[in-house]
Amino acid sequence: MRRWWLAVAACVCACLCAAAEAKATTHHHTWNVTYQHRSPDCVTKLAVTINGESPGPTIRAAQGDTLVVTVHNMLETENTAIHWHGIRQIGSPWADGTAGVTQCPILPGETFTYRFVVDRPGTYMYHAHYGMQRVAGLDGMLVVSEPDGAAEPFAYDEERTVLLMDWWHKSVYEQAVGLASIPFAFVGEPQSLLINGRGVYNCSLSAASGGAGAGGGACNASGPECVWPTLFTAVPGKSPGKTSRLRIGSLTSLSSLSFGIEGHTMTVVEADGYYVKPVVVKNLFVYSGETYSVLVTADQDPSRSYWATSHIVSRDPTRRPPRAPPTPPPAGPAWNDTRSRVAQSNSFVALPGHVEPPPARPDRVLLLLNTQDKIDGHTKWAINGVSLQFPATPYLVAMKHGLRSEFDQRPPPDSYDHKNVSISSPPQAAATVRRAAYRLALGSVVDMVLQNTVIPANNRSETHPWHLHGHDFWVLGYGDGKFDPEADGWRLNARDPVMKNTVALHPMGWTAVRFRANNPGVWLFHCHLESHVYMGMGVVFEEGVDMLPRLPAAIMGCGRTKGHHY
Repeated sequence: MRRWWLAVAACVCACLCAAAEAKATTHHHTWNVTYQHRSPDCVTKLAVTINGESPGPTIRAAQGDTLVVTVHNMLETENTAIHWHGIRQIGSPWADGTAGVTQCPILPGETFTYRFVVDRPGTYMYHAHYGMQRVAGLDGMLVVSEPDGAAEPFAYDEERTVLLMDWWHKSVYEQAVGLASIPFAFVGEPQSLLINGRGVYNCSLSAASGGAGAGGGACNASGPECVWPTLFTAVPGKSPGKTSRLRIGSLTSLSSLSFGIEGHTMTVVEADGYYVKPVVVKNLFVYSGETYSVLVTADQDPSRSYWATSHIVSRDPTRRPPRAPPTPPPAGPAWNDTRSRVAQSNSFVALPGHVEPPPARPDRVLLLLNTQDKIDGHTKWAINGVSLQFPATPYLVAMKHGLRSEFDQRPPPDSYDHKNVSISSPPQAAATVRRAAYRLALGSVVDMVLQNTVIPANNRSETHPWHLHGHDFWVLGYGDGKFDPEADGWRLNARDPVMKNTVALHPMGWTAVRFRANNPGVWLFHCHLESHVYMGMGVVFEEGVDMLPRLPAAIMGCGRTKGHHY
């Protein structure tokens, strides 16, 4: 084990040395996290901001650079933590920013500094990872460019970032209390969809409630924030024929989306930081936690404007219509056309020469069944009958220091009764809430097959985007119905699978991925919908924690570490 770890350390050292030769830079950022009254869709409500901005500032760096972000938590009554979505945190698992897993939350009035190396170029994001705080707008984009002198496999003239979000007028607290209450109270669909932090709510719909918008504050159609968002503006005589790279990311809390630009096609060239064989699409389906780069060429009439639109898919879009726009935007794809979404997911494969092929076979296979269950009267999500709970002492600290009483020593089940379980009427009685983790052998290859089911209360199956911290995985394939290990093995793509960190589990279907557990630490794997992970839809992986050096004292101070020095 020690020899293997030294080999990994040498490899990481070689990568860092190479980055240093490419003149790696250290970027310092200081953030004040505060609540402010904002009106991103014309309705005033409290939003969590970074230096007064929501979304927060876009961070830009080059491969091999070091980011140092000092976070001052100025929320008077609320903890926080920042997750660097898609950054693998090789050698710095304590900087992953997941409260309850890799660190204690940052208390009100306290300061925490994240320091880590961005080891891969690509399109990434950051967001709050404490409770459901992301719903309140604490998020932003993180762009990592190729090092100087390195060429990308496609050309473009300019680039823009596009951050997609959904937005409620009720507060995070109102939503969370409803999810945890008996009886269960769901907040419902979002009031608005935001593009780069802007949307337009129809204020006339709130007139009957004295100008308040669906639980929020006043709706002001003439306010300075109440404007249709603009992605980019054409320059007369210079823009026709130009190709733009749009770096698109979704940090929706509930919604799966389609994104399109009126009258134009988009060529997908990157997914979650990895180059893919170019795929031309009219509508790009984007699930929470995913990022893409698309190329768009200005090859239409330059004298007019074109709509960039996002539409809800996979859920019945019962949102009230926004304020009437100056011209009608194009309609989106049918919200319940699952077949088209699965086909697009399957169309993305690795660009030859840019992705390492997967190992030939796994050392361990996890078959993970998601169900919605009633546990002691509460509505919970569970994986193989276990609803995830975060301990008072972060998993990373508890496992490194042998605090065995802080989490259940029994690992969750590797599988379920896949031969006999019906995904249209999944089991309900045996689910429990536990603080438990899978222990993975360092360096082992792990296959995970995610299996979807229906929700008993409404007989509906939802889309679940699953995000893995600390790793990327090969996407081996998607399928309809119940996964059969014997019959469906031939359908898995081990030739040229795309690598990602977030993958969609489609309604009444399955998704198979493979990853190598080669990053010592403790890592969360979870549904990226805020309400779902809040209700227990996730698992925790531990690998090689005993190989880690002394943990920083700054990540401690809660649970069993309060008042102690390790």
